Amino acid sequence: MGDNDQSPPPIFTDSPFHRFHYGGKQEQMQTIVGVDIGGTFTDFVYFTKDGIHIYKLLSTRADPSVAFLKGLDILEVTPEAVVSHGTTVATNAVLEHKGAKTALITTEGFRDVLAIGRQTRPKLYSLTFPPRWIPVPEELRFEVRERIATDGSILIPLNEVQAEQALEEAVGAGAEALAISLLFSFANPVHEQTIKRMALKRGLFVSVSSEILPEYREFERTSTTVVNAYVSPIMGRYIGNLERGLERRGNKTLWIMQSSGGIIGAAAARSEAVRTALSGPAAGVTGAFYVGSLAGHDHIITFDMGGTSTDVSLADGNIQRTSEGNIEGWPVRVPMIDIHTVGAGGGSIAWRDAGGSLRVGPESAGSEPGPACYQRGGQEFTVTDANLLLGRLDPDHFLGGRMSLDRSASEEVADRLARQFGMSQVELAEGVVRVANAKMEQAIRVISIERGFDPRDFTLLPFGGAGPMHALEMAEALHISRVLIPRYPGVLSALGLILADFVKDYSLTVMRDMADVTEEELAAAFAPLLAQGRADIAAEGFAEKDILLEKALDLRYKGQSFELVVPISSYDIQEVTKAFHAGHEKRYGYARPDALVELVNIRLTARGVRKRPEAARIQKAPSPDPSASTVGSTRVRFGGTWHEAPVYERALLLPGHEITGPALIAQEDATTVVPPGWRGRVDEWLNVMFAHGEHG
Repeated sequence: MGDNDQSPPPIFTDSPFHRFHYGGKQEQMQTIVGVDIGGTFTDFVYFTKDGIHIYKLLSTRADPSVAFLKGLDILEVTPEAVVSHGTTVATNAVLEHKGAKTALITTEGFRDVLAIGRQTRPKLYSLTFPPRWIPVPEELRFEVRERIATDGSILIPLNEVQAEQALEEAVGAGAEALAISLLFSFANPVHEQTIKRMALKRGLFVSVSSEILPEYREFERTSTTVVNAYVSPIMGRYIGNLERGLERRGNKTLWIMQSSGGIIGAAAARSEAVRTALSGPAAGVTGAFYVGSLAGHDHIITFDMGGTSTDVSLADGNIQRTSEGNIEGWPVRVPMIDIHTVGAGGGSIAWRDAGGSLRVGPESAGSEPGPACYQRGGQEFTVTDANLLLGRLDPDHFLGGRMSLDRSASEEVADRLARQFGMSQVELAEGVVRVANAKMEQAIRVISIERGFDPRDFTLLPFGGAGPMHALEMAEALHISRVLIPRYPGVLSALGLILADFVKDYSLTVMRDMADVTEEELAAAFAPLLAQGRADIAAEGFAEKDILLEKALDLRYKGQSFELVVPISSYDIQEVTKAFHAGHEKRYGYARPDALVELVNIRLTARGVRKRPEAARIQKAPSPDPSASTVGSTRVRFGGTWHEAPVYERALLLPGHEITGPALIAQEDATTVVPPGWRGRVDEWLNVMFAHGEHG
């Protein structure tokens, strides 16, 4: 597909989501479009009163907004539509070390907190390793004389002359952003606020630890505050560019997905960009859990394979969240969906390492130039090229027929690499798929087996443009017998963007023994957070009935280093403590009911609940025979053998239709590869539930 392709978008009015109702500021239905920008494709899901519209465009790496705005134009998105967006801008700024020039002001004696960190060794048995990259260079780390006590009292007043001098030096050195992280500022932010006012007068973007992360643990609090300062100006410019483009179209509302799976407004995303680090992957998990739960499967392993990377997550009845994330080795303690990422995607490049072994990724061909078969100048052999040579992609039905694939280009780049290994092109392609699958299988083991979950107890739910191509073989290797392919797997992250609630998170360090805390004290500690959360969500236009406030405590046994997050519905200290013991036993296999329990932090999630689309069941097909949806046949290679396989058009499959492998299912946004031994049945929401032959 060329950059100037203006072919009309496909419209599917038979979608189970075609009756969509928007809750929140407007009482009546409002159109909304989700836009997810990936390394290779930019995905669109657009809901209107007429149905669902989906579209995929090649991403524009130099300026992602080009594909973003072009897709809106092609879909003819109306001016009144809300635009909900998932982005990797913040993550990429850190990974590529291309954030804003950032300074840090901290308490006297603590300027090296970033350099010291936790003194963890990245490679346990390596005697020498290069020093890690620090977002704030040494010359931009400043100290000021001041001291707040653990109880919030002022031991040493702020030396404002020192603060002014530090700010002058920072501005003189070209700093664009400032992180302020003073000792125990979460107990009393007065000194941080004073420095903030001084810095704002100098035109700096300011990130304040008592606002970003008012919790104890000096290194993690400083790291999170610094990362926010480092990425927020970049995010601000990106959002500003988008908003100007949207204003020209007449669109006034832009929402951004957070790492937690909740939406925030563009203004909040500008000032707290650190909360968007896993924006796109979080949207995918949100969409997958909705689709899985709708089909009766809320114990799922999500498998999101795009063009650059693969993201996996596990839901055991609820989406798993954590506040222990990191980017490029830097702790980022903000709420986020528990997602594990590996560098394996459709565009991942195959190569020969110094030891002569076949490797795949993490480098990706992306969209520019893309895999060789895209005919955009790609000169490296990728996973997509391998799938094409194995017959697992049908060149005539890729991207709904809007984009042709060149097999000869894949063969040319395969030949160069295959000669290095002394193997045929097909053998190389099989090896590339096996290596990529092995990396992704290991990722699933990390979020399941290594955390005490048996993957056989879960349904694998693949999505992303490449997920359904690899899912069934991976499930077989992991002994997972159930795989649910959503109706629109290739744009499921964009779907999640229009399903997500509006969410804001709050936390505060308390640090008390639970035995000494009364119900009244706990209620008093939560009171200001509850008031702030209710006010912030109401300010976004949500009525009182649509505001949900979810409370939780960070608890641990006295002497432990880390906490367990325990949701609470009341302030009953005994009930809360009992819930902690039960949760600890479930997570770690033991509990100590006689040990002292310590309350570390209180947490609040304020949620503006948006109405979900009403799922309409589709009428069952008169027969399980899917032959009417067959659009051709092709040769596909499995297990070293070529098989003749039918190609089905996904849009023509109806509930009750049964698919038996080997087969391909082609559609606008993805291709599903069905190996021998697997049998699928289309459910009433047009998902395809696959079971392995011995379990089906």
